[in-house]
Amino acid sequence: MSEIKVPKDQSLMRVSQIILDAGGEIVGRTKLQKTAYLLSLAGLEDCFQFGYKHYGPFSEALAETADLAAAFDLIGEERRAASWGGTYSVYTVTGGSVSSESDRVQLARAAAASDAVLLELAATAAYLKAEGNAEPWSETSRRKPDKAAGGRLERAKELYKALRVASNNRLPEVS
Repeated sequence: MSEIKVPKDQSLMRVSQIILDAGGEIVGRTKLQKTAYLLSLAGLEDCFQFGYKHYGPFSEALAETADLAAAFDLIGEERRAASWGGTYSVYTVTGGSVSSESDRVQLARAAAASDAVLLELAATAAYLKAEGNAEPWSETSRRKPDKAAGGRLERAKELYKALRVASNNRLPEVS
């Protein structure tokens, strides 16, 4: 029987490094996407291209790479039942070494530790600002009224400010 060769291209290693830098675990596909996007926006990750989808910034290449990395056991992916009836993924990495870029590690950990909905709102506003929207928070609220309700948009603004601090202000200001 021949041995299966695991492809170890840059993108497979980068998704693993994102999870490792986030503390070795990221809970949720959306959180993985938003963490990677914010790292990219801060100039700390350059492997994945992002566009806008329903949940904000999204990289099809990152989604496919995470699936491939899990299939080859380069990262762990455990699917768990969600309280609403669907499933969510918990990504893990063991071994390896944390990136020496402390701004990267601080941002990845802060994003991974944050509330998923607030992170989605913050990343969406940052994406819209980067795309030239003059009022990214208002547009985020318009696009995601249910998620922005109940004071969450204000908490997302505070989260984004904290993420900017965590990244040593590498993230652009979003006002």
